[in-house]
Amino acid sequence: MENFLLLGICFGLGLLFRRLPQFPENTPKVLNGFILFISLPSLVLYHVHELKINVSAIMPTSMPWLVFGFALVFFLILYKLKIMSFPTTVCLVLTAGLGNTSFVGFPLLETYLGKESLGYGILADQLGTFMVLSFPGIILASIAMDGKWDIITLVKRVLGFAPIYALVFAIVTRQIVYPDSLKIVLLRLGDTLTPLALVSVGFMLDLRTIAGHGKYLLLGLGFKLVFAPILVYYVYRPIQNDQLLFQTILLESAMAPMVTSTVITIEKNISPHLASLMLGIGIPLSFLTTYCLNFLIKGNFI
Repeated sequence: MENFLLLGICFGLGLLFRRLPQFPENTPKVLNGFILFISLPSLVLYHVHELKINVSAIMPTSMPWLVFGFALVFFLILYKLKIMSFPTTVCLVLTAGLGNTSFVGFPLLETYLGKESLGYGILADQLGTFMVLSFPGIILASIAMDGKWDIITLVKRVLGFAPIYALVFAIVTRQIVYPDSLKIVLLRLGDTLTPLALVSVGFMLDLRTIAGHGKYLLLGLGFKLVFAPILVYYVYRPIQNDQLLFQTILLESAMAPMVTSTVITIEKNISPHLASLMLGIGIPLSFLTTYCLNFLIKGNFI
């Protein structure tokens, strides 16, 4: 409950700050910079270092790659059909193709399936969602920002993504035990990600822009909250005998758009108003859709 309360307060603060003269227009840019260079690397350093990896990790970590790949194909087809522009396409791939598998995902998993599901949830988030964002996600965002495919520029963009260095460092030092004091610092710095990101998105959120983005918003949220879980259900149905694993993967696929991918989309000016709408409307809407999905799961309808 406190996570949902935090979400509402931070969105509200963002909307309020937008109207106060003390907060200039570049407020989201400053907040996003702190998130990408401090908050997210801190979380990566802690969670990837502490992650326990085994054979069962394959299934939950593969789901975000599948959803992202399907989103890429789906929205690129719509782009080729001239239904949307390339920036809009990339915006929807990054927001509808990546899920909020941690901040919203973890508390919802614990509520619906119990603490036992969190191990699978962490694997889906850290080795799935974050890896997708760090490599194909950043590459796609860079292409949209630069307007061309240039391998040298793409490499520079990926290497300029600070969490990549945190990821490499966390993997290299997995055999080294972090001091408890360092773990506490990393966790506290990482805890700033969600509040700052939600304030930033709230600051950017302008519901008046729905009129110009309504069709794309419906496509994006329809894909993320409805079509993606249907796809995942049919792909992973062979493992449904492992009930907890199957249900965790299915629910994680149905989560709202990812906060960090939305921040990056806004930061790189790739249809930023649409991105903020995807997150701002997607998160509260996902509470309803995941509740319905959980009801179907528990009622053995699927």
